[in-house]
Amino acid sequence: MNIELSAIEARIIGCLIEKEVTTPDYYPLTLNSLTTACNQKSNRDPVMSLTEAEVMDAAQALIDRRLMTDDSGFNSRVSKFRHRFCNTEFGSLKLTDQERGIVCCMLLRGAQTPGEIRTRTNRLCEFSDVKQVEALLEKMAAREEGALVVKLPREPGKRESRYQHLFCGDVDVAALAAAAPQDSSSVSSGQQEQRICALEEQVAELKQQVEQLKALIAD
Repeated sequence: MNIELSAIEARIIGCLIEKEVTTPDYYPLTLNSLTTACNQKSNRDPVMSLTEAEVMDAAQALIDRRLMTDDSGFNSRVSKFRHRFCNTEFGSLKLTDQERGIVCCMLLRGAQTPGEIRTRTNRLCEFSDVKQVEALLEKMAAREEGALVVKLPREPGKRESRYQHLFCGDVDVAALAAAAPQDSSSVSSGQQEQRICALEEQVAELKQQVEQLKALIAD
């Protein structure tokens, strides 16, 4: 993956892709509209409170890297921004509508399960079922040109694993797995027996101490 975005840049690209699909009549976006989209309280995680100056600085960085353009006309006092992140003649990243929907949703909301992605992309693309989402995520994780997403370790108590996009850098899956709380259902019977034995020994030791205290008091 040769695209690496900051958190604000990821939010900007996600917003531009989203608005391009859902509100094409208002696309490309002005700086004011782009800032409002970045700070939306719905369909965003985390919710941000960016100033126009912060959005403009990040937008300029994206323009410098040719991931975005300012489409304002000559002598226009209002900038209008368009992404060049994917599916353009200027870049190599070509995505299907479904892949674009998944990437957009992840750029706006971070790591998600296939079920969450299917629900949250309903305005961007269509999936027949969760299995189709999961199959496409696996395909995106195994791209020869470079993975776009990675499957995260399943969290305790959750039925589905989440997937994370890789546009903000690599994810250390091994470290996440090591740091995650252990699901009690995954503990082997041998480990459970060892814990029970240790607890029984502690209880026996406590009982002995209580008896000794009782004897001292009686004396």
